[in-house]
Amino acid sequence: MRKLIVIILVVAVVLVAGRFGYGWYGSGPLDKETAFVVPDGSSLTSVATKLEAEGAIASADAFLTPAKLLGGSEPIKAGEFLLPAQASGAAILDILQGSVVVRRFVTVPEGMPAIMVHERLMAQPLLTGTIPVPPDGSLLPDSYDFERGESRAAVVARMQAAMAETLKELWAKRAPGIAVGTPQEALSLAAIVEKETGKASERRMVAGLYSNRLRTGMMLQADPTIIYPITRGKPLGRRIRQSEIAAINDYNTYSMVGLPKGPITNPGRESIAAVLNPAKTEALYMVADGTGGHAFANTLDEHNANVAKWFAIRRARGEL
Repeated sequence: MRKLIVIILVVAVVLVAGRFGYGWYGSGPLDKETAFVVPDGSSLTSVATKLEAEGAIASADAFLTPAKLLGGSEPIKAGEFLLPAQASGAAILDILQGSVVVRRFVTVPEGMPAIMVHERLMAQPLLTGTIPVPPDGSLLPDSYDFERGESRAAVVARMQAAMAETLKELWAKRAPGIAVGTPQEALSLAAIVEKETGKASERRMVAGLYSNRLRTGMMLQADPTIIYPITRGKPLGRRIRQSEIAAINDYNTYSMVGLPKGPITNPGRESIAAVLNPAKTEALYMVADGTGGHAFANTLDEHNANVAKWFAIRRARGEL
């Protein structure tokens, strides 16, 4: 009699396990790859209910029992996951217990002004909430990952925290006798360096040139500082007018001595580092050299000769 009971129990267990196994490891109802979001603090039961509601599984109840009996011991992770087409219950649980969440990125290139960062964030449909335009110089150019449904304010906060930490780190390593006296001044000068050269090898030289001008009381005469009050850093799309060169405001370094009121863009780490450890040079002038870089000069006569070469290059190109 005992043997018969044992046999019946074994058969029952095999039948139940087979039933569970067929549904657990067989193909699921998804007809295409689908994004699935697990909110923070979700329980296995609430996730099963959500999976059923979104058509990833046929039944929450049929998912829960084998998940508890046959699933791994790892907890469900919060985040966004991609579920393959026809994913089985076992495959779905394995994905949700893993750490391979969907990672989405927003990139702030070096020298992108805050108004354009704001536009980029507001255009990202997977972020939520509205934000004001952040101050220029407060955002560290980099790529930042975010989750679907995250607030734009949270992303901006990470960008600003990254800039604050980077500036603190680099300021502590500054060279002695530099031309800027505060971290904020360093940001303002680094923003000019960022906009004045796109050639990485020139950054320290350009920083050295502008540092020399600051020390001697020369006007910086940086074209991007003319444009900033007009467009907030966006491309001007035309030549600068004489009236704009002469305009008096808190940013135009053609009509004022010293640094502008604040940064004219968001400088990258390397431009900040260049300002805090500039090249040792006597250069006071620079002009484009036709290669994407600049010709530097210590005297006005040398500079005028470089300007003549630049105009000759432009005439040869048919630009004049």
